[in-house]
Amino acid sequence: MSDDAERRVRARAWFEELRDRICAEFEAIEDEYAAATGSGPAGRFERLPWSRPDPTTGGGVIARMTGQVFEKTGIMASTTEGILSQDFRSDRGGDDDPRYWASSISLICHMRSPKVPAVHMNTRHFRTAQSWFGGGADLTPMVPVEADTADFHAALKAACDAHDSRYYPRYKKWCDEYFFLPHRNEPRGVGGIFFDQHDTGDWERDFAFTRSVGLAFLDVYPRLVRRRLFEPWTAEDRRHQLIRRGRYVEFNLLYDRGTAFGLKNGGNVEAILMSMPPEVIWP
Repeated sequence: MSDDAERRVRARAWFEELRDRICAEFEAIEDEYAAATGSGPAGRFERLPWSRPDPTTGGGVIARMTGQVFEKTGIMASTTEGILSQDFRSDRGGDDDPRYWASSISLICHMRSPKVPAVHMNTRHFRTAQSWFGGGADLTPMVPVEADTADFHAALKAACDAHDSRYYPRYKKWCDEYFFLPHRNEPRGVGGIFFDQHDTGDWERDFAFTRSVGLAFLDVYPRLVRRRLFEPWTAEDRRHQLIRRGRYVEFNLLYDRGTAFGLKNGGNVEAILMSMPPEVIWP
């Protein structure tokens, strides 16, 4: 097996392993809540395989769950290849050769309790004539809680600092700038990190950093969920939550590059739009 082929196999295997570990952790939280409250059956992930019309160009699995804690959670692991659309060739290294290969994990959690923050995370490996990693994680509480924000950022900073002390300030700033709604002049949430086209020239180092980001998320987000799991909330809290969810919809449909890329390059529409919340209002 060539180095290139081996790296593709390893990247795909990691994203699928991380998906499985996150699914198991989220189901454990569902079990804990159901046991403590007697509120009904715990949520379980349903896995839906999909492939492109030409299955030789790839596909993936949508893992989705509706539960007592996780009102709507989607975790997508996919591996695809094909020809870049014209819109994405210049900034994806495809001017001379538009062929690409990509593997990734992407998740979104919309929580039933307004006290538990929503979250987004993705990491990916992309190969054209060039090769790089990208991704990040960002937290969207309905009402920011300083301790939760601090712990979320601390986990991501530690993951970054283990590889390069310059990563966290650079990728935090990028996240703050990216997850911003210009038409409302406000951030989508309390940030995190965001990085793209990460290529130091050392593939092993970059892959290790990408794994560290995923593991940091797996550690910190379940802790935040458990911290807020049993806090009481009101009908007014719920209304505020549904209004804030509208910001998610606005950002993903108007500004998110991942959404645009997927829709313009033959991605699975259901997987791409899994990020949409199950219920939302605009007052």
